[in-house]
Amino acid sequence: MGKVVVVTSGKGGVGKTTSTAALGAALAQRNEKVVVVDFDVGLRNLDLVMGAERRVVYDLVNVIQGDAKLPQALIRDKRLETLFLLPASQTRDKDNLTAEGVERVIAELKKYFDWIICDSPAGIERGATLAMRHADMAVVVTNPEVSSVRDSDRIIGLLDSKTLKAERGERIEKHLLLTRYDANRAQRGDMLKVEDVLEILSIPLLGIIPESMDVLRASNIGAPVTLADARSIPAQAYFDAARRLAGESLPITIPGEKRSFLDKIFARRAA
Repeated sequence: MGKVVVVTSGKGGVGKTTSTAALGAALAQRNEKVVVVDFDVGLRNLDLVMGAERRVVYDLVNVIQGDAKLPQALIRDKRLETLFLLPASQTRDKDNLTAEGVERVIAELKKYFDWIICDSPAGIERGATLAMRHADMAVVVTNPEVSSVRDSDRIIGLLDSKTLKAERGERIEKHLLLTRYDANRAQRGDMLKVEDVLEILSIPLLGIIPESMDVLRASNIGAPVTLADARSIPAQAYFDAARRLAGESLPITIPGEKRSFLDKIFARRAA
């Protein structure tokens, strides 16, 4: 049975959709069978980042309402045979998502895919809670700024109360993905440092994605950055994050700094 991962945030514009696409492509490049699911009904951006906007015929709402079968709505990526997209509807609203319908779709996807990565809408409304409901793991995406971190803290609370795992008395596995990080700006005090964010949110760090034009360029050409430019610094950071998500233990290096984050922690403790 596949693992269900929700990529979530409290604040919009933090890189949630680009992270969903990049992590999905990185896992698919490991020969894992991956589907990325867009839960942002009414807006729908994941298909643009995946370069599949002209191939959308049926969507998640069509499958939930019985207007289409799941295989009809799934779009196979032209670059990776093991990567698929289940798009959101652009003409409906989030009220068209039902708890029963989402449960049925997720259960069916788990039969055929190793990873089901759900791109959640930002915030705490219905679409977001349905996206996280069946998750085994959560990737909380945040920028190193106070408002983004505060909103992420609220999302962590929802993950611990509104998911099926929480209702069964289990803890959902949560990971922090810090995006748009600039070590020089953090050093000047223009944004929060990594350790500051971790102290506030208190969940394990999955990866640090640097502020980079490579991510924007990849999105504009309709490709996850892990496919558009696999040798770029943000792509390498996403590849490492995907490996950690899959259970590997890797040191985390802060982009723009020579020492790893763990080296800094241990050096500070020794002092």
